[in-house]
Amino acid sequence: MIVGNNVIYPIRYAKKDVPVTAARLRKAGGFRADLIRRHGPEPMQQAFDLGLEELEEEHVHPDLALLAPELRLIIVAYACSMEQGVMRVEWGSAELRREDRYLIWHHHEPLLPPDITRAA
Repeated sequence: MIVGNNVIYPIRYAKKDVPVTAARLRKAGGFRADLIRRHGPEPMQQAFDLGLEELEEEHVHPDLALLAPELRLIIVAYACSMEQGVMRVEWGSAELRREDRYLIWHHHEPLLPPDITRAA
């Protein structure tokens, strides 16, 4: 969903009750990964540059061409399962670490108060 200059995008990161800092994408490529790389925050630590050109040509998902380059990504990350329902929901901004597909959160905060009992 686009709201103002923001793309709000939901990602289920787990089927069990684990912190959002454990969020990891299944694949290093594809729409989600490209969306995070192109519209997420600048990486906190730049990649080590040996002065060599990229060996691998980067292919970006074609649907991303529909989004204006200045849009900022807000991720709504949630953990849920059929048995337990929604256990955690947080939102914030994160970069995608290419080598292991983990999300590195620059900022995140819960959308549900921690004392709410969730019905299964």
